[in-house]
Amino acid sequence: MFDTGPMSAAPAPYLSRDDLAGRLPAGSWQRVVYDEFATTISSPVRPFPCVFGVKGFETDQLRYLFIDDEAADPDGPAADRLAAALGRFVAEARSFGPHASLVAFFRPGRVAGIEEYRARMWGLLAALARRDAAPWPAEIPAGTDEPLWEFCFAGEPVFVVCNTPAHIARQSRRSSTFMLTFQPRWVFDKILGTEQAAATSFAKVRRRLVAFDMLPASPDLGRYGAPETREHRQYFLDDANRPAPACPFARLRDTDAEVV
Repeated sequence: MFDTGPMSAAPAPYLSRDDLAGRLPAGSWQRVVYDEFATTISSPVRPFPCVFGVKGFETDQLRYLFIDDEAADPDGPAADRLAAALGRFVAEARSFGPHASLVAFFRPGRVAGIEEYRARMWGLLAALARRDAAPWPAEIPAGTDEPLWEFCFAGEPVFVVCNTPAHIARQSRRSSTFMLTFQPRWVFDKILGTEQAAATSFAKVRRRLVAFDMLPASPDLGRYGAPETREHRQYFLDDANRPAPACPFARLRDTDAEVV
């Protein structure tokens, strides 16, 4: 397991936006996928739906991780690198600002189908859970089929978003390579702290989704904690508004993971 305690003075495994210019050579896969992401999230003509992510990008509060492994093996080197980076990010995120997120890009490979990417995401999350030395937060249910369940790492609840090359109609979940974004739960708690703030923010996101995607907003989108909402359904949205399948894990820890 990885030590997710105090960070050493070693260089961070991820980069800020301002770090990228001198670190990513033109034409590298890292620069290509980052430039695509930057163009999409900063477009003034076609506003990206996630207003929280846009704000984080504009203020350089996002951090970027580039993993050379394709992530086809969910328990291989990609999981090791991601676990180390996520543990450090969780420890440092509050110093980046109230809109911090970690965006992990994986080396492009064969374009797979939607369900293969969904399985890849869950395989990686399960691998991260096996590498997490911190106890599960007491306030977060261990069972995934609970309104208050959220993926947790290093003691921190984290919302996960998966983007893939297989997403066509749902452009808000499209990327030229497999990509995971980790948003600490406290980011949303600060932004959506009141009913009025939450209603205003969600309405703005949904308006942008209508203009951005080629299909209506997913029925699986919902507010955290609502009786009908399951966070795991929102991590990976399909490309046709079919109901999300059941989470493949009843629990997501090495000591108590139970495969459904």
